[in-house]
This record gives sequence, structure tokens and C-alpha cells, in this order.
Amino acid sequence: QVQLVESGGGLVQPGGSLRLSCAATGIMVSRYTMEWYHQAPGRERELVAGIMSNSGTNYADSVKGRFTISRDNAKNTVYLQMNSLKPEDTAVYYCKARRYSLEYWGKGTLVTVSS
Repeated sequence: QVQLVESGGGLVQPGGSLRLSCAATGIMVSRYTMEWYHQAPGRERELVAGIMSNSGTNYADSVKGRFTISRDNAKNTVYLQMNSLKPEDTAVYYCKARRYSLEYWGKGTLVTVSS
């Protein structure tokens, strides 16, 4: 059974940092495209960042230069380092694994950026 478990969310002040983790069981993250999405209240879920099996990465324009996605194959975990956080980054952050027609989602972790 595949499980993706996100952690690391919380309340942070504008300009602060958080590191989200996505721990996977049942799959090898190194063989999947792993992605982080966020969904703010009343808005659609949006892609934030992705890391492919060849370690290539991509980012939404809104987070380029501030967020970094990475992968630890030994821990079978994907991370999202978020720096210089803004109030508009407030959202539930979801981890997604995809490979061919397979797709798995985590349940999300809430990030709130507020003073």
C-alpha cells in the first residue's frame, strides 16, 4: 500500500522559513516524479515544485528563488525548503507521486504565514 505523509507545516511569520517533508512508503521516490502542490482557501490546487527521477527540477514562477525541492533516496523522503515566506504562501501543501498512469497523493500539511 502506498502512503505519502507530509509534515513540517505550521505558523510562521512573513520572511521566515519552513521545511516540509514527504515520507513515502510502498514506492521508491527515486523512480517517481515527486511534486508539491498547494491549495489556498477558495482556490484550485496548484503545482509549486517538482523533482523528476533524473533529478531535474521545476518551480512555479511565484516561488522561484525562494523554494527548493530535494530528495533523500536513503530516507525515501522528499523535501520542500521554503524561505522568505509571504502571506500569499498560506495554503495546504500536498505531496504527489506520479509515474506513467500511477498517481498518489498525501493528505496535506497546513502552512500559515502571518504576523
